[in-house]
Amino acid sequence: MLNQTAKFRIGEIVRHRLFPFRGVIYDVDPEFANTEEWWQAIPENLRPRKDQPFYHLLAENDETHYVAYVSEQNLLPDTSGEPVEHPTVPELFADFDGKSYIRKPDLKLN
Repeated sequence: MLNQTAKFRIGEIVRHRLFPFRGVIYDVDPEFANTEEWWQAIPENLRPRKDQPFYHLLAENDETHYVAYVSEQNLLPDTSGEPVEHPTVPELFADFDGKSYIRKPDLKLN
């Protein structure tokens, strides 16, 4: 596996490179840490490499809010300046500075 530093950080708003959704990062895995079944369910021509950071997002599209697990190769910075309206955002983040969210200082993830 490659020794790679994550390009994005917790609190940063990103958008998917291929699909119409965006979200705020709330956790980062240095490399793939989901199930093999999850990975195999992705069409082979779209399947990301496992040797890169994967991000946990509070995601949204025009229809709904959800949690997403996305490879670094499929993320781009979101430059809209708009906050993410996911209902879990207030549980994890204290404030939005117009570019990213500030994580609550006493928050500990599993």
